[in-house]
Amino acid sequence: MKVYHASLKEAQADADVVAVQGASPFERMDWLALLAEMCLDPAKARVSVTVDGARVAALPWMEAHGGAEALANWYNFFVRPLGDTALLSDITRTFPAGRASFAPMPEADATALATALRSTGWAVISEPCDSNHVLPLKGRSFAEYWASRPGALRETVRRKGRKGEVALRVVTEFSSAEWDAYEAVYKLSWKPGEGSPDFLRRWAEMDGARGRLRLGIAEIGGQPVAAQFWTVEGGTAFIHKLAHDERFKKQSPGTLLSAAMFEHVIDRDGVSLVDFGTGDDPYKRDWMEDVRTRWRVRAWRKGVVKYWPEMFRALAGHKLRPLVSPNHDG
Repeated sequence: MKVYHASLKEAQADADVVAVQGASPFERMDWLALLAEMCLDPAKARVSVTVDGARVAALPWMEAHGGAEALANWYNFFVRPLGDTALLSDITRTFPAGRASFAPMPEADATALATALRSTGWAVISEPCDSNHVLPLKGRSFAEYWASRPGALRETVRRKGRKGEVALRVVTEFSSAEWDAYEAVYKLSWKPGEGSPDFLRRWAEMDGARGRLRLGIAEIGGQPVAAQFWTVEGGTAFIHKLAHDERFKKQSPGTLLSAAMFEHVIDRDGVSLVDFGTGDDPYKRDWMEDVRTRWRVRAWRKGVVKYWPEMFRALAGHKLRPLVSPNHDG
């Protein structure tokens, strides 16, 4: 068995780590490297790895606030260990930090990480931290899916689409002109300033080169008025960014564009799931059908005295809150 804690750059060169990458941006070494380079601090990006014969587990993380945190920011829909989670205790036993925090995690991955941490002497809190709206297609066509949408939504698309004022297109290859149109709409939208527009452009370029990009543009009179940045990977369509120019709200270009994007990924790409990321925005319920809980795992090495005040405060506060499920503190 081999266990090591390395820089992200070193892990990228390890064929064992590359082999256990997942089928989403957030589980790929190239995406994590781009995120670290442009949004975080690449000098603090790490991956902990264990290899046991053909079995491999890898845990991306970063040095932060005197401990370890998920190698992530607001662009991540989730974070998770890669590969065989049954090997995580080999990582947590020698993990080079005295405190750790990982979020947002799918429940099964949070449970696996929390179990590994507890088994190797850590005090652990695992608790809900966010919501994730998704659409499982279950073999449906777009027409079948659309027939189940709220009547007001379908009527809006029918009426506004019939007028023919809004021209729609879905682009699957990156071009500077199309991305400039996306950025122009975003700057005119209700959205706050983009955290890292250069990162998004590089990401779109990278996924466009690999056939994963789905960029939607809506125009009125030749002017871009709504834009959406999606990617498709591993049978899932990920909805990353939506924006529309408020001056054209009456024509509902964002709603019309969403319908076109859903039709494209369902009927042309044949995805089995559409993932709307984290956040419990009410409008997501018109388009999505299921909600999954995302979890935060916080942990402290019991033997590291300097973390005791923080650990005891967190554990005491956690025990005062109603438990969502059993065995999530210890």
